[in-house]
Amino acid sequence: MLETAVNLLVPSATDDGTFHGPSINEFFPDAIFFADTPFEINRVILIRFLAVAVLMLVFWIGTRRMKVVPTRLQSLVEMGLDLVRVNIAEDLLGKKDGQRFLPLITTIFFMVLFMNFTGVIPFLNIAGTAVIGTPLVLGLVAYGAFIYAGVKKSPSKFFRNSLFPPGVPPALYIIVTPIEFISTFVIRPITLTLRLLMNMVVGHLLLVLFFAATQFFFFTADGGFKAFGIGTLAFGLAFTLFELLVAVLQAYVFALLTAVYIQLALAEEH
Repeated sequence: MLETAVNLLVPSATDDGTFHGPSINEFFPDAIFFADTPFEINRVILIRFLAVAVLMLVFWIGTRRMKVVPTRLQSLVEMGLDLVRVNIAEDLLGKKDGQRFLPLITTIFFMVLFMNFTGVIPFLNIAGTAVIGTPLVLGLVAYGAFIYAGVKKSPSKFFRNSLFPPGVPPALYIIVTPIEFISTFVIRPITLTLRLLMNMVVGHLLLVLFFAATQFFFFTADGGFKAFGIGTLAFGLAFTLFELLVAVLQAYVFALLTAVYIQLALAEEH
């Protein structure tokens, strides 16, 4: 069982002498534990477990003994927390509401960040957010927070003002209301989910393509074709750095949009 798990964590190369690019099947690996049960665990789920465990460990070590003169890890953790608190929560929601929704926004930011990072870590090679489960759950959580904030602020007006905006002539509601319903209550969770998912899927496929091509040119191709491996390796390394930037940016955008939607729900017209 352990040998099977290790083999699935590291994608194997083929030995038939031909190049095999990445496929969509990489996002749906075989089960490692509890196959054919509702609790099936595959390589992607193991990576998600690992990302959450590392996230909890980093915050536990970085905050268990807070010092006036912080350690490097404490400084890094504090910088991340301040980024979310000051630049996202308080900037968009103000002090009071920012503190109120800070735990949710912080959790979303760091969960997305750490799961995105697994896409560039050797022997993991796929982001925990590259399969729709995690982006969908986080999108629904953000959507639920948006609905909760609006209903809590204006129980009797939130849905009415969202679907029937004040100041619009009643005759236009037949056009405006369906548009508002789709844009506010359907499009938002879908776009949150797909924006994160598609970025991680494309990033994974490109990285696998570059490094699989490098392996092919260096170890399988004949003669002068081996030199092409230098180019694919250079592109792969450069794109790895770009993927690190994308991982941070997507975590920031997801948390930022969550705060924006909450801000819209708390707007005075509701």
